[in-house]
Amino acid sequence: EGVKKAIAACRHIPNPVLTFPPGRYDFWTSKAEKREYFVSNTTTEQECSSKIKNIAILFEGMSNLTLEGNGSLFVFHGKTITFALDSCRNIRIANLSVDFERPSMTELTIEKLSPTRMIASIHPDSHYTIMDGRIRFYGEGWGMNDHFFCIQTDTVQGTNQYSSWDAVKDAKATELEPFKVMFENDFSPTNYVAGRTLTIRSHIRDHVGVFVNRSSNITLEDVNLHYMHGLGVVSQFSENLTYRHVHITPSRGRTIAAFADGMHFSGCKGFIELKECLFRGLHDDPVNVHGTYLRIMKTENIHTHIVRYMHGQTYGFQPYYEGDTLAFVSHKTLLTEGRATVVKVSRLSEREYRVELDEPLPANITEGDCLENITWTPSLHIDGCIMEMTNTRGLLVTTPRKVVVENNYFYRTGMYAIQIAADANSWFESGAVTDVIIRNNVFDGCGYNLGNGNQRCVIAIEPEVQEEVENRYVHRNIRIVNNVFHISSGNRLVKSRSTDALSVKDNEVKYFDKI
Repeated sequence: EGVKKAIAACRHIPNPVLTFPPGRYDFWTSKAEKREYFVSNTTTEQECSSKIKNIAILFEGMSNLTLEGNGSLFVFHGKTITFALDSCRNIRIANLSVDFERPSMTELTIEKLSPTRMIASIHPDSHYTIMDGRIRFYGEGWGMNDHFFCIQTDTVQGTNQYSSWDAVKDAKATELEPFKVMFENDFSPTNYVAGRTLTIRSHIRDHVGVFVNRSSNITLEDVNLHYMHGLGVVSQFSENLTYRHVHITPSRGRTIAAFADGMHFSGCKGFIELKECLFRGLHDDPVNVHGTYLRIMKTENIHTHIVRYMHGQTYGFQPYYEGDTLAFVSHKTLLTEGRATVVKVSRLSEREYRVELDEPLPANITEGDCLENITWTPSLHIDGCIMEMTNTRGLLVTTPRKVVVENNYFYRTGMYAIQIAADANSWFESGAVTDVIIRNNVFDGCGYNLGNGNQRCVIAIEPEVQEEVENRYVHRNIRIVNNVFHISSGNRLVKSRSTDALSVKDNEVKYFDKI
């Protein structure tokens, strides 16, 4: 309540500085703000029918404010968005750490393992009980259902691998001492290894860590995010974002800091700058920058169309504004066949919108093809960051504006260190890149989860094209120069398709034995 009053007082002060004296601050969902937020890449209607979120610290329609944490620790209880910045301008949040009393990630380390028995130590942050001979995990105001997502981490090698929780969930559990449990079941089909840690969570992204929505000129600086529930720092339809010295890394001996992505940028514009950030221990990609293709479901006339959000986890937020420039994109070729300006847009449902454009539908665009919002696309600069201890990719980027990725260290990302995709048939994440430079980075042991052969490589440029058109390309002007690739023999550095003006030169390649 005190923080709410302080935020309210800031509304009456020019250029306010909200100062937290050094210390620990605890936030409970019982006093959290409630707002309905539709957030990109989170939940389907079936997974989470209500979009009402808990928000511990809410800045709404505020401008020219600084939150100074003075090195304080903010601890959150229950499922909640830690900070939300909604329709804000010129906000700086600095010098604080975020953690959860009971993270929604359960962790246990395998001490001994045989085909029929496993002894594991459970991290003290992971609350559990044994009922009817089965272990059950729970948190503050929540319990885990039977739909689990499990990743096995090797803290010595710094690697993560997909795994299964079923053998433990269905095992007979006996507590040997507090936080040490013996499990009896058939463990022979699993990929479990003694000494590694099983990290388990629900698959429902019902909240996000930090939400920056319809805001501009936002700075996060010297912020440590030790845990985030759901998708991580989500920036949606926002512009001019500077995230400097943001460390997403676990605390208190845990291995995982982010339930899913570290930072997710959907439909942003202006510039995005990530400077000297650290991403360690994530269940999904450290950084993802993209827009969203909406499918043309019905053409009412040559200027007016009904469009729809297609992926189950993305819908409900307005995709266009009057004056925005849209591209007509073939869903088969991912090629742009024309552009138009939005005259009017209206919401028909959580998934469908009617959009009126100033230009007619191009002859080679039909129902089933897509519209891409070109106005809401950002430039991107990632400099001096570290991405490690994730089972998936390091960086996903699809934006037509200038992208510079330099002086970063990608350490043992399970999949591609960098992926430039675009697809209009599965995730519907847009779009084509036109100016990308990847320079002076170190790629160390990346791609170990991709198996062997042609799939195992460091950088993938692979738009999901169903049909190719001769002498026309989705992506162009990508330069990969002066990097160091530390790879196992036989792995590839780069793979690409439908790409024009790709330059790979002056890179150093070092080889090592397989992970």
